[in-house]
Amino acid sequence: MEENTTSEQVIKENATPEKSEVALLLREIRNWTRDIFFAALTAILIVVFVVQPVKVEGTSMQPRLLDQERIFVNKFIYHFSGIERGDIVVFWYPKDPTKSFIKRVVGLPGEMVEIRSGVVFINGKPLPEQYVTPEYFDYASCPPQKVASNTYFVLGDHRNSSNDSRHWGAVPAENVFGKAIFRYWPVSKLGLID
Repeated sequence: MEENTTSEQVIKENATPEKSEVALLLREIRNWTRDIFFAALTAILIVVFVVQPVKVEGTSMQPRLLDQERIFVNKFIYHFSGIERGDIVVFWYPKDPTKSFIKRVVGLPGEMVEIRSGVVFINGKPLPEQYVTPEYFDYASCPPQKVASNTYFVLGDHRNSSNDSRHWGAVPAENVFGKAIFRYWPVSKLGLID
């Protein structure tokens, strides 16, 4: 054998068909393992930092969201834009931070919120709420409350079946972990949440 012969040439010359097939199989397994690892890592990063699946539990957001529906929550959006009136947010329940709740934002920091015979007033003006349908309307009243800075007044769309800011006050901004953006289950209702 010549001294200029490379180790790769020696391997090729000595390779049998079985050895080549094993080498190809090992290379293929290594490539698949690498691809699966990076796909799993990407999925974990997305779930940890961007989007989280959440199961709706209860009837407080009917008719918009029904019990046991599955949604995606955008956890990243509020790093770039503020929470707005009308957003459906998922947050840690102020009285028990191990539980998450989902409600609609109606009152923003610094605003005066009052409910008279079921009608929400913001700074003395009625809030148009086309998302609250008559069968879910609640005629109860709630005295005026000023929403503190860095907190949000939230209500369920099913007003007569919702444990919300009327009962335990505004939600601190740091408790909000995302905005409901997409329903993925049941498949028949697949789509954006507005």
